[in-house]
Amino acid sequence: MIDRVFVRAVIAATAVAIASSSCAGTPRPAITIEGRLLTVDNRTSQEWKDVEVWVNRYYRITTPSIPPGGRLQAPLDAFVAGFGQRFNFRQAQIQDVRLTARLPDGKPLEIRKPFEAGGLADTLGAALGKKP
Repeated sequence: MIDRVFVRAVIAATAVAIASSSCAGTPRPAITIEGRLLTVDNRTSQEWKDVEVWVNRYYRITTPSIPPGGRLQAPLDAFVAGFGQRFNFRQAQIQDVRLTARLPDGKPLEIRKPFEAGGLADTLGAALGKKP
């Protein structure tokens, strides 16, 4: 009787451990885009100061800082170019997203969102031997 209870407890504990490890999966990247919302997560133990987030190297938003464990969320329509043009989510394709900031010790920080290769341009580039 005691052996059955022990075996069931071990099986239940193993199932919980497997379920929790599969939920963890791969960590989310620091920069994510979901629909029209761009999210930046600072999962470090350092504050990011003088933060600029750029879309397609032309449109940007700024914030004075993102604290450790903090998050910045912005709609893509909030990104503005130098002459006041707003990023048009419906008409423009996002090809590059990067974050620049300063760490507390003054060192620069740059994070680029990786994009998967795809589309006609990458297909033609591969056919011609060009790397993306």
